[in-house]
Amino acid sequence: MAVENAMTSEFLHSAFGGESMAHMRYLIWSDIADKEGFPNVARLFRAIAYAEQVHANNHFRVIGGDTSDASVTAGGVFGVGKTAENLQGAINGELHEVNQMYPVYLSAAELQNETGAKRSFHFALEAEKTHAKLFQKALDAVKAGKDLEVGKIYICPVCGHTVLEEVPDRCPICGARQEKYIEF
Repeated sequence: MAVENAMTSEFLHSAFGGESMAHMRYLIWSDIADKEGFPNVARLFRAIAYAEQVHANNHFRVIGGDTSDASVTAGGVFGVGKTAENLQGAINGELHEVNQMYPVYLSAAELQNETGAKRSFHFALEAEKTHAKLFQKALDAVKAGKDLEVGKIYICPVCGHTVLEEVPDRCPICGARQEKYIEF
C-alpha cells in the first residue's frame, strides 16, 4: 500500500513526527503530574501517550517505514511546566490537530485517493477529539486543586480511541472488538 502522491506522503511524515513527539511529551508530563500528586492525571497522560503511539504506528505503516523526512508539525508544544500548564499544552496540541492539521491532511488524502492515508488520518482525527476533552476535564480538576476523578482508562490499539470506565462492544472509530482495548 505505497503512497503515490508527494503531498500525502509529506503529510504522513509530518503527522508521524508530531505523533511521535506527543507520545514522548505526554510520558514526560506524566512523571511531572505524579510528582505533583496527580496520579490519575499522570495515568491519563500515559494512556493518551499510548494512543499517540498508535497514531504514529499507523502513519509509519502507511509510509512503509520511511521516516527520513519526519518533520515536526506546527502547533507543537515544547518544554515542561507545572501539570496545569502541561495540560493546557496538551489541549492546544490536540485542538491544533483536530481543527487545523488532520482536516487538511485527510482532505488531501481523499482528493488523491490514498486509501491507507485516509484511514490513518481519520483514526487520528477522531481520537484526538476525545483526547482534547479528556485533557480539559483533567485541567479543570487540577485548577480546582484536585486530581482527575477517573477509574479505568481504555485505549483502542487500532485507532487510539480513548474511553473512560466502560468499553463499547465495538470501537466507534475503527470497529475493533471490545476485548482489544487496553486498560490503563
